[in-house]
Amino acid sequence: MLTGWNANLGRTAQRQRRRTRDPMAAYDALPAPLRAWLARAALPWSPASCLRLWERGRARGLSVDERLAALDRAQTRALMREAQAA
Repeated sequence: MLTGWNANLGRTAQRQRRRTRDPMAAYDALPAPLRAWLARAALPWSPASCLRLWERGRARGLSVDERLAALDRAQTRALMREAQAA
């Protein structure tokens, strides 16, 4: 049984890090479509990593829907890595 600061992450192969900022403040500062995506994400994404992908898509001129699709693809790749690690 997991205990401690990482107990609510479940079994994941992702690296676990301590947060240096308030995660709720970071979440609240995200654009609304990105917050909605993060709320239904299958993995415990950090607001910072999601925002980094979001801003990268914006810099490339992607629409909101295209940025959300890029996040879905990134999550699919992460889930595939999880399956291989298990």
